[in-house]
Amino acid sequence: MYLLRHIPFLKAVFQHSLTAFGGPQVNIGLLQHRFVEKRKDITSEELMEYNAFCQLLPGASSTQTIVLIAFKRGGFPLALITLLIWILPATSFMASLAIAYTHFDLQPVLKTLHLLQPMVIGFIASATYLLYKKAIRNTITLFVFAFACILTLIGFKTPWTIPVVIVLAGIVTNFSNKRIPDQGAAPKKIKWVHLHLFILFFLTAGFLSEQATRQNWEHRKVYNLFENNYRFGSFVFGGGDVLIPMMYEQYVTRPNTDRVKESKRDVLKINSAAFLTGSGIVRAIPGPIFSIASFTGALALKEKGIGGQIIGAVVASIGVFLPSFLIVLFFFPIWQKLKKYALFYRSLEGIYAAVVGIMLGATLYLLKDIVFDLGGLTGINIGVYLLVFCTTAIVLVRYKVAPQWVVLGTILLGALLTLWPSIF
Repeated sequence: MYLLRHIPFLKAVFQHSLTAFGGPQVNIGLLQHRFVEKRKDITSEELMEYNAFCQLLPGASSTQTIVLIAFKRGGFPLALITLLIWILPATSFMASLAIAYTHFDLQPVLKTLHLLQPMVIGFIASATYLLYKKAIRNTITLFVFAFACILTLIGFKTPWTIPVVIVLAGIVTNFSNKRIPDQGAAPKKIKWVHLHLFILFFLTAGFLSEQATRQNWEHRKVYNLFENNYRFGSFVFGGGDVLIPMMYEQYVTRPNTDRVKESKRDVLKINSAAFLTGSGIVRAIPGPIFSIASFTGALALKEKGIGGQIIGAVVASIGVFLPSFLIVLFFFPIWQKLKKYALFYRSLEGIYAAVVGIMLGATLYLLKDIVFDLGGLTGINIGVYLLVFCTTAIVLVRYKVAPQWVVLGTILLGALLTLWPSIF
């Protein structure tokens, strides 16, 4: 009986998962149309509040927003079912793509997709520009932005660089005397179970991953994969545009460092071209950008066969989405209370400035990595890559072109250029 009365709502969630192109900025308009105007599950004011609140938290903001809509309507059970329905189409597609990429000859097809690599960096650059205008408003945020950018460039190969930068940025802006606006709403009762679960999963994942590595368990990579993705989901401020650089560092850059090579550890690793191709394709499909985790999870366990890749996709998807789910359900009941804490309120200014700096640093690092550090590229080849990067950023920012059309245009251009052997 419980599910029966929520079937129309769950049907609407599934329809949204098949049409939600473009990330959080576009999704807010689609949510307004489907769940406010058409279904009236929430009001416009509630939707704006949910969206603003989720932007303050680590994790997938689009996912957290739709989870809150379900939570208001049917509590925890409906929120959980909604989460699964929302992520299923995108994660299934990305996992299938990774399996096909590994086990079948997709070179004729993938050759037409090579321009997705500079395109995805253009996406990050456009998001950086848009967020810069909102986050950088004074001298201190400009300083934090520059510091975060430089530190990201220098320490991109270090796995804890991004979390450390975010924490330091929050500390710096706490020295300000920024006043907290008056909040009329009384704080709601804190429900600690979700926070306890979040911490329990975090500590358990870290412990098991470390033990699996030290003792060389047979299936240790599964534990490593869950820990990596749970950590990503716990520390990502800024959504998929920040998640992608974090994953790139973990799976592409870090395995090729001298320290890892000298240790001879069999770490999780992914080919750069494969990773960036998946990062580009994930923007062409509806649903959360965090579904890139199912792609990377399947590729990271490719030596285990198709069965292992399916496990990798499932484990990585659960790991990256679970923190978002637990965090939003814990913090939302105390949303009004949190805004009364100066420590929390003042930290946000620095965190957002740092996120933008990290995104710019990641943009520059990735651009250098694929354009200037790849061997065998001609001058014309480099020129085309830079043209795609710049054009992507410009059409997204200046002309507000929908992401799926940018992806389609890039694929068509890549297909045309493959007919010109002297270039590609």
